[in-house]
Amino acid sequence: MKNVKKHAQDSENRKQQDLKVNKSDATDQMMTTDQGLKINDDTNSLKAGERGPSLLEDFILREKITHFDHERIPERIVHARGSAAHGYFQVYESMEKYTKAGFLQDPGLKTPVFTRFSTVAGSRGSTDLARDIRGFAVKFYTEQGNYDLVGNNVPVFFIQDAIKFPDLIHAVKPEPNNEMPQAASAHDTFWDFISLMPETMHTIMWVMSDRAIPRSLRMMEGFGVHTFRFINAKNESHFVKFHWKPKLGTHAVVWDEAQKISGKNSDFHRQDLWEAIENGNFPEWELGVQIIPEADEHKFEFDLLDPTKIVPEELVPVTIIGKMVLNRNPDNFFAETEQVAFHPGHIVPGIDFTNDPLLQGRLFSYTDTQLSRLGSPNFHEIPINRTIAPMFNNQRDGHMRQEINVGRGSYHPNSLGGGCPFQAKIDEGGFTSFNERIDAHKVRDRSESFSDHFSQATLFFNSQTQVEKNHIIKALRFELGKLETIAIKTRMLGLLSQIDKTLADKVAQGLGLKVPSSPEKPINHGVGANADKQKYEPKKVTQSVKSSDALSMIKNKTLSKTIATRQVAFLCSEGVHQASINAMKTALEKAGATAKVIAPHLGTIKTSEGNELAVDQSFLIAASVLFDAVYIPGGKNAGFLNSNAEAIEFINEAYKHCKVIGADEFEILAKTHIYDKEDKNEEEGIIINSKTNDKNFTKEFIDAMGNHRFWNREAEL
Repeated sequence: MKNVKKHAQDSENRKQQDLKVNKSDATDQMMTTDQGLKINDDTNSLKAGERGPSLLEDFILREKITHFDHERIPERIVHARGSAAHGYFQVYESMEKYTKAGFLQDPGLKTPVFTRFSTVAGSRGSTDLARDIRGFAVKFYTEQGNYDLVGNNVPVFFIQDAIKFPDLIHAVKPEPNNEMPQAASAHDTFWDFISLMPETMHTIMWVMSDRAIPRSLRMMEGFGVHTFRFINAKNESHFVKFHWKPKLGTHAVVWDEAQKISGKNSDFHRQDLWEAIENGNFPEWELGVQIIPEADEHKFEFDLLDPTKIVPEELVPVTIIGKMVLNRNPDNFFAETEQVAFHPGHIVPGIDFTNDPLLQGRLFSYTDTQLSRLGSPNFHEIPINRTIAPMFNNQRDGHMRQEINVGRGSYHPNSLGGGCPFQAKIDEGGFTSFNERIDAHKVRDRSESFSDHFSQATLFFNSQTQVEKNHIIKALRFELGKLETIAIKTRMLGLLSQIDKTLADKVAQGLGLKVPSSPEKPINHGVGANADKQKYEPKKVTQSVKSSDALSMIKNKTLSKTIATRQVAFLCSEGVHQASINAMKTALEKAGATAKVIAPHLGTIKTSEGNELAVDQSFLIAASVLFDAVYIPGGKNAGFLNSNAEAIEFINEAYKHCKVIGADEFEILAKTHIYDKEDKNEEEGIIINSKTNDKNFTKEFIDAMGNHRFWNREAEL
């Protein structure tokens, strides 16, 4: 007993000591470099002018990011869990008016690509269905060299300056005292950071929406995030934003499904992508661009260089210029998917950078990270990273060198090697950076045009349907409801109130809190070193675009009615009517969908016609969350389904998640939640064969699947 009391007392003493240390941390300690140099501004990188490029001499930025890049080996610090595939890209018509990039010139040319999708926060072993941004990185093996379009499935990012990237990831990763939670943002450190950084609000809206829990990697958009440049042969520059539009449309699961899928099949997205390609259902995206003339750089109410902003499609339409098809799975996961090295600095003539301060930092970070993760400056010689273009330079040796260089010359200029390799002239494809005029003082600051953090968050929220708004509210209630610190919740409610009052009120109601009458203002944020300890109040700019259908997954014109590759569960038992199964299966497969027979046990079951029917999955293995729709054939199925708890749960859960349910007989649903809703069947996506004829039944079922979900089943908040 004495030992127990002593242990409790020791534990309490440690807690008190921790509190003293934390109090000291908050009042006495000043931020320094690793060499003890006190830091005056940890929010802005050193630039040539407020909107100028980041400077290599910024040793504070380099030290911070270098340390961050080398924190973990060998898995990626971010984007550790990924899935990838080979394919090709093909432009529809020459883009020579805007860019001299070779792979965007010839419609007859198929450029090989390797595309990797990933979650951001989780480790390699985490679930596919975490609420998270998805990485969307494409390596083009062009004849001019490798080009990497490194993006995400949302078009904006949390922060404006790369110097804050280590802080963002430290905040969202498992908390360092207990290494929890894994692959989740619903914890104090993440929202503490977010609540103190108003610039994150736009991206938070995207992450709290259903965009963060896609139905499939094949059914999500991709974005280049940053503003880049197209440069043509006349050295004329246009700003460009990149978009990937999936041919299957953009679709998601609901949060309750995502959590259950994680338990049933944490490889859900990885398996879906792999099987689609193996079955010949090759995923396809179209590449779109928003092209903006140099003269229009400052005509918008937002800054083109701000990575927390979009260019609404109502202001600059997306022009579709080509397609990407993924048609081959990797032969070896480690050699290809795990060892592939992307870098936004891998560009080709005709594509160039802008002074986006987040992009500028990434240009340093990616190479530095690969040196740590792949262990050598020769990571470009790993097969998946090799260029198909001839490679000649004077780089030599190093760990794991593969190239066997001959001759004496390894320097430039030289005469002993005949002067080789020569420098390429511009008209020979030699790369030159765009000749942008820069005339500014070096400062740690950011442009005033970067200080609007709420207008586009409001635009995003206003663009959603009521169903989507409800999902955002529920997501915020879930995330913030997990927090232990009331002050962080209150701070977040203050920020949400600046996006939309109803949004803040609804979230507050779920948290049992009140929205503060006056939102807390962050200290010393984004205003540079000349305003130490001052309160900072972000401005809000009136947006010319009030609502954009492109921002809604339901209103988006890319929402496809196809049911290709969709999975349908056939709930069956002994004595099931085989003719009904055959008719529905034939119709579904003709439309490109897949049917799976779910039964009480594996092996086979006997149909009413006396035949053996192969079973794909048992109720023990299967779950409604793994399927897009449910069909219940007739025969002697009613007796079993009305008495089997697993079957009833399967149907009820599909109904809860607003999926299409078809049945040959309404009595089959007698013990489910659906039975008392007979009068509402058609509007709620419940298709009953006994109410129609056999000829129309399969068509109505497939048409209903084309609507994907019947959201009117969800209760209003």
